[in-house]
Amino acid sequence: MKQSSTSRTISYIIVLLMLALYVFPLFYLFNVSMKTQTEYLLNPVALTEGIRLENFAEAWTKGSFSQYMWNSVLYTGMSTLLTLILSVFAAFPLARRYVKFSTLIYIFFLISMYLPNPLIPQFSLINQLGLYNTQTGYILLKTTGTGIAFLMFVGYIKSVSRELDEAAAMDGCGYTRYLFTILVPLMKPILATGIILTAIGVWNDIIGPTIYLSDPNYQPVTKGLFTFYGQYMNNWPLLACGILIVTLPLVVLYVALQRFIVGGAMAGAVKS
Repeated sequence: MKQSSTSRTISYIIVLLMLALYVFPLFYLFNVSMKTQTEYLLNPVALTEGIRLENFAEAWTKGSFSQYMWNSVLYTGMSTLLTLILSVFAAFPLARRYVKFSTLIYIFFLISMYLPNPLIPQFSLINQLGLYNTQTGYILLKTTGTGIAFLMFVGYIKSVSRELDEAAAMDGCGYTRYLFTILVPLMKPILATGIILTAIGVWNDIIGPTIYLSDPNYQPVTKGLFTFYGQYMNNWPLLACGILIVTLPLVVLYVALQRFIVGGAMAGAVKS
């Protein structure tokens, strides 16, 4: 019992240390964002003397984040939606081995995740298709560049009994109807995990917009933050507000879906 209690105490200490490592940067960032420039220069690490939400309004206005934010929401939302739909359609026949060489195809997708991003061929293809510097082209590019959801869906679908497929077929349920009315509702945990992982990749991307989007009106919020940093790099409270503006949407999304994350990640690792 003593050993068990000691182990539990050590586990709590480790968890608290890890929690502090993750929470402290956000707390420090928020603390800086509430300060005036003078207050920050006098003591950067001291607690703020008051709550100044007007700093966020100033950062939002000076950084023109409204257009950047809309672009990021559009890119992230559409890319994530298309990725999940395509991943479901691709994962189901491979998980059920309804296509030839399904194992080989799965291995190919797995290997492709470890290969470097082919920027030059991608740029050439996008340019030849007339999709360079277009929102449609960037959305399609981000849709085809995320394979983690597909791999997780394959693992999850393998854990779903084939008897469910057979029962649905006997009741006259079509292929597409079966996927979206029976299978997809069962995949809520893994879908939530796929949404988070895909959305983070699209939202945080800055290399893609730099290469494929030259029009400032099409730039996402990460590129807007980079521009904002160049203009206000000496005003750390204002810059901290800009960073939090970019970060908070993903934090809210994660909090909303976090109860599905652990279960979905574990389910995606199941093998038949």
